[in-house]
Amino acid sequence: VQLQASGGGLVQAGGSLRLSCAASGRTFSSYFMAWFRQAPGKEREFVADINWSGTITNYADSVKGRFTISRDNAKNAVYLQMSGLKPEDAAVYYCAARVAAVPRTTNAHIYWGQGTQVTVSS
Repeated sequence: VQLQASGGGLVQAGGSLRLSCAASGRTFSSYFMAWFRQAPGKEREFVADINWSGTITNYADSVKGRFTISRDNAKNAVYLQMSGLKPEDAAVYYCAARVAAVPRTTNAHIYWGQGTQVTVSS
């Protein structure tokens, strides 16, 4: 599976962005899909994930209520709708795929997109 993330950009605090991740391959619906982010000087951190069918989602506490992950298996795509953006949300955002439900660690994800930059101005 090859992943291509897009949709990043510059937004003012309080604004919204929608990230997209396009996947190649016929087995996309077999994978849990996740979004991670990495800010300069910090470790890559989990943001959200979604199960195969799109019926179960999980979020980091820092984004709960502001971010929404979704997927469209017919389009081989996963999305991250971000609203109420804060300066601390600024990072490179990565989509990733894993086989098992848990763990949600970076090492558990076998496919990664190239990342898309999100910048939030205060």
